Amino acid sequence: MPVRSAGLLIHRLSETGPEVLLVHPGGPFWAKKDEGAWSIPKGLIEADEDELSAAIREAREELGVEIQGAFARLGEYRQPSGKVVVVWSVEANATLCVEEIRSSEFQIEWPPRTGRIQNFPEVDRAEWFPAAEAEIKILKGQRATIADLLKQLGREQ
Repeated sequence: MPVRSAGLLIHRLSETGPEVLLVHPGGPFWAKKDEGAWSIPKGLIEADEDELSAAIREAREELGVEIQGAFARLGEYRQPSGKVVVVWSVEANATLCVEEIRSSEFQIEWPPRTGRIQNFPEVDRAEWFPAAEAEIKILKGQRATIADLLKQLGREQ
């Protein structure tokens, strides 16, 4: 059975159309990557945890805020690695400010083979992107979530 993760595609409506919140992974491997490197807030589903609860927990860990709203299941998306990501859409709370995100951290040996352990944020930044730009920024395996959101909102491009 493939590894399963859960995530939220957080969106808002602007004067020019839907915008989505994407997060950029922290750490040295992603530092200089942009196009095709961004993601929705997501992570592994823990044992005995339902998928939506996992998605909400992961968003809270990666953004540092509690996401509330009317969650609508978008679907399941198989990633190039074989992992399956279960995704819900939710309209953003008006107070969600990307400049104030506070991500949890992870530890890795960096630089490699030095024995030196460093902490890095799981997410080093978050940004709002118009749907068309988000399709360029988001990881290839998550690209279909944007099109499915637009269908869900009745705004197919």
